[in-house]
Amino acid sequence: MPTKVKIKILDDVELRTVLDGEYEIASQIKMCKYALALAKHILEIVHYKDIDNVIIQDGFKINEEWQRGNARMHDVRQAGFRIHQMAKECDNLLMQTSLRVVGQAVATGHMKEHALVASDYAIKVINIKYPNDLKAVQQERKWQIETINSIKDIWKEITLRFR
Repeated sequence: MPTKVKIKILDDVELRTVLDGEYEIASQIKMCKYALALAKHILEIVHYKDIDNVIIQDGFKINEEWQRGNARMHDVRQAGFRIHQMAKECDNLLMQTSLRVVGQAVATGHMKEHALVASDYAIKVINIKYPNDLKAVQQERKWQIETINSIKDIWKEITLRFR
């Protein structure tokens, strides 16, 4: 069943449906890898100046540690909350929305669906940066689809072997 878009965005519904299909069959670990790649990609697109911010870097590290089984879900949630607090305090809408992408990406270790919410926030970033530009949206969705497809899902393969 397709996921629902939780924010208002100009989008390419067909491309989002393709991404949603990939999400449906991916493991949570694969979605974490995808979401972190997406967050870094968006921070580059907006030329985020504080890329080495300790809160952001800790969020990435905690998510990566969770993927290896070395962090608790509570730690992942708290890291995501800290990034969302940064977003709340930001008065620049483009940067605020970019930080929402990062917060959702980090939180993917808590719930797989956060990765898709992060991808929708990434589209909102594109909507803000390139108003009413469906081609820019399509380019971003295609990047998202290519990126998710480029990540090998070893956890899914391991699970299928032991059925």
